[in-house]
Amino acid sequence: MARNLDMTALRSFVAVADTGGVTRAAGMLNLTQSAVSMQLKRLEESLNVALLDRTARTIALTPAGEQLLGFARSMLRTNDEVLRLLTATEFEGEIKLGVPHDIIYPVIPAVLKLFATEFPRMQVRLISAPTRKLLKMFGRGEVDVILTTEETCGQGGKVLVELPLLWIGAQDGQAWRKEPLPVAFCSNCIFRSGVLQALNEHEIPWHMAVDSEMDNAVEAAVSADLAVHVALKGSLPPHTEAIDHGGLLPDLKPQNINLYVLKSEDQASMAMADIIQRCYATPQIVPQLLMA
Repeated sequence: MARNLDMTALRSFVAVADTGGVTRAAGMLNLTQSAVSMQLKRLEESLNVALLDRTARTIALTPAGEQLLGFARSMLRTNDEVLRLLTATEFEGEIKLGVPHDIIYPVIPAVLKLFATEFPRMQVRLISAPTRKLLKMFGRGEVDVILTTEETCGQGGKVLVELPLLWIGAQDGQAWRKEPLPVAFCSNCIFRSGVLQALNEHEIPWHMAVDSEMDNAVEAAVSADLAVHVALKGSLPPHTEAIDHGGLLPDLKPQNINLYVLKSEDQASMAMADIIQRCYATPQIVPQLLMA
């Protein structure tokens, strides 16, 4: 039959090991010396092993006690974390996270999963909209945390990463070779004006093959090899690829992925921002989080 260790006794054991004595441990735990001594005795009896060497003037750990100490610390951390997450009332309610559709993958699913694990009482409303719309919503206080794709970073924002902006087309596509160049853009795309300006400066004739308010319409046209588009490295839509144009198309300016937090004093918002920053700082953990 499985037996369970007494978490209260383990806490007293760790306190004695940290402070070097029952008296100091009792003061730290706000318990009497006799209560701490009784818990240590019960712990030793349950394990049938001596954990403390009481022969010297100061209490020392036995080899068995040294072996237990690391496990005890880990168990107490897990215990305290579970209680914090499942009982903490400061992390209750809803948080609104705004992200442009073209950078939802690959990072945001891992962010949402990690946030839900660490703060199960919080509800996340994911708002997918173009950068300009998200910035307006943020300015009106309608969203708590947003990510944006911008050439620069606005006041109060933080640059998470700078990424190349790539010309993209259908896999093995030929649309980029046509003249005038067929381009497809969402009317709210923040890259649109800069890309068209680059084409004009390089005197490359172009025509708007798709001008839609819907991002999926642009992606469909590009994947069908009817037009070209642009995307940040690592965020290419399905069935598209970066165009190896050999300099026939103008180089595009790199873009930032920026983070904005509405209320820096809001613990839930700051927790979300911290998770986002962790995932962007260590992108190699993203696949691991999604597979966990």
